[in-house]
Amino acid sequence: QVQLVESGGGLVQAGGSLSLSCAASGRIVSIKGWYRQAPGTQRELVATITSGGSTNYADSVKGRFTISKDNAKNTVYLQMNSLKPEDTGVYYCNAVGLRFGTISDFWGQGTQVTVSS
Repeated sequence: QVQLVESGGGLVQAGGSLSLSCAASGRIVSIKGWYRQAPGTQRELVATITSGGSTNYADSVKGRFTISKDNAKNTVYLQMNSLKPEDTGVYYCNAVGLRFGTISDFWGQGTQVTVSS
């Protein structure tokens, strides 16, 4: 099994910054990145990072968010700058690991990010 523990969410004013982290343990294959879900909407990609360090960002966060990882700690980070009210939502860490010998997707419990205007 895989465990993902997210931290770092909170309340911030527009224009402010927050940093999220996701620590993975268990039968991890790779930590893929971050997704978010606002009330009444579908979960959407925020940023992903490959095992080789290549990154991909949603257009809405390009230039403001930075994803990084520490392979030794099995931890992925999301630095969020110039936050906007539309960034509000629950942020989830996503990883691929082994569940009963099968490659599966795993999700963290989510961390709330609220950006006030």
